[in-house]
This record gives sequence, C-alpha cells and structure tokens, in this order.
Amino acid sequence: MKELIEYIAKELVDNPEAVKVNEVEGERTSVIELKVAKEDLGQIIGRQGRTARAMRTILSAASTKQKKRAVLEILE
Repeated sequence: MKELIEYIAKELVDNPEAVKVNEVEGERTSVIELKVAKEDLGQIIGRQGRTARAMRTILSAASTKQKKRAVLEILE
C-alpha cells in the first residue's frame, strides 16, 4: 500500500524527492500518512479534493484485495 501511494504522489508533484510516506499498521487497519512539499499540496488534493478522493478510492480497492482496511491521511 505504501509503495502504491508513494508512486502516485511522486508522479503528481513537481518536487518528488520531498514526498514522504509512512505506514502505521494496526491489526485490521493501516493508516498511510502522506507528506509533500507545501507548494505541492494543492496538486495532491486537487480541485475540490478530487485527486485525494481518487487516491483514497484506489487505496481502498487495493486494500480490499488484501482483506484489510487502509486510510490515507495527507499531512501538511
């Protein structure tokens, strides 16, 4: 899951070396924290949150295959 979000984020931003992804795993739920450069935050969120929502949808579909739940948090 972590690698998937990292790949998508690096392709979207202007400053890919500033992308940091941290995964906190629980028993059934994983929290994936995404941190990008301040100037790239708008590109990750997208207009009216569409890009962030799409990333969450992809993550949800991928995590369902592994019978887990994953949550994406975008940190400032």
